Amino acid sequence: MNTANAVEQVDVVIIGAGPSGSVAASLLKQQGVDALVLERAQFPRFSIGESLLPCCMTVLAQAGMTEAVAEAGFQFKNGAAFRRNGRYTTFDFSDKFTPGPGTTFQVPRGQFDKLLADTASTQGVEIRYGQTVTAVDLSAEPRLTVADENGQVYSVQAKYLLDASGFGRVLPRLLQLECPSSLPARSAIFTHIEDNISDPEFDRNKILISVHPRNKDIWYWLIPFSNGTCSLGVVAEPHLLARLEGSLEQQLRTIVNEEPGLEALLKDARVIRDCATLKGYSANVSTLASDKFALLGNAGEFLDPVFSSGVTIAMHSASLACDCLVRQLKGEAVDWQQDYAEPLMLGVNTFRTYVEAWYDGRFQEVIFFEDANPKIKQMICSILAGYAWDSNNPFVSESRRRLDLVVNLCRDAVEEAL
Repeated sequence: MNTANAVEQVDVVIIGAGPSGSVAASLLKQQGVDALVLERAQFPRFSIGESLLPCCMTVLAQAGMTEAVAEAGFQFKNGAAFRRNGRYTTFDFSDKFTPGPGTTFQVPRGQFDKLLADTASTQGVEIRYGQTVTAVDLSAEPRLTVADENGQVYSVQAKYLLDASGFGRVLPRLLQLECPSSLPARSAIFTHIEDNISDPEFDRNKILISVHPRNKDIWYWLIPFSNGTCSLGVVAEPHLLARLEGSLEQQLRTIVNEEPGLEALLKDARVIRDCATLKGYSANVSTLASDKFALLGNAGEFLDPVFSSGVTIAMHSASLACDCLVRQLKGEAVDWQQDYAEPLMLGVNTFRTYVEAWYDGRFQEVIFFEDANPKIKQMICSILAGYAWDSNNPFVSESRRRLDLVVNLCRDAVEEAL
């Protein structure tokens, strides 16, 4: 590392060593491009978002990380389960419309993120921990001002920047790129528990999404891990949580016990991590990329945790951005809006359709419809499995129109039955 007034020269700087940063560095390394990764935290560090989608496995394979993940002992995941007012339904991710992996894992993110970063390091990637990016200058080649863990300041100049800083959103903050999300502000309260679940019918191979019995705008996640623990959280608009009293743990316990299925399932659960809250997490930006930088994953846009799309979008954005960047470094012309932003937003906007419809209740009608058409369910299952960029799937290419059609079919069927 250069010090004093010297400026360190590198090809690519990646801000953040989370999933998108580690994967991007690995993908670039395979193409002969050395990237310097600057990570503010020390790993392992806690992060929320533990339920992966099968689509992630394709990118992990591209990055040469599949074997490390498969051998880590993470909880196997083959689908998603939904419960509302006693109605329980499941989606088997192997029974889907889009080709590709149909299984994945549920992962404590501290362990998972460190595994990906360590794997990238063994591939030859340089990762510096305890590094805080304090300024950026794009007037010429991108230049970063960085403070190391001892407070020593240095400068790095690169041919290109990738921001994989997640909720830290380094470049959006420093470049004033942040803009309001199209989604209403919501809050989450979450923790990890020793679940002590004794119900023999509980399926640890699936994330469980439960809906509050009296308010469809409130939902819960329960993500089992392989060691008998779970990630547990509740999501709602802030005013719906404002009535809860006591500590965060007391608030979480109170609202969890309002859902009878969860109350019974977690009657013997014990909290093993301080409860935390995340408020107003949905985010958007005015620009996703230029010829000098690209925003990956949550650094660009984050929708909502309901369908566990965060890590999938992060990894897919890393793959797309690296393809464009390698071409640019070879001297080819790259239109970052056309070649990166628009293809990425195809999937993001697909997820957005179903997130919005989940909260307004329409997608819940589809999820809990008792006589689902098998072919339609396969197409929807593909999206729940993360394949939101498959334009061959009508529920991707025409997401809003197709969803409206299915909602109407469900309503007509219910009215006919009545």
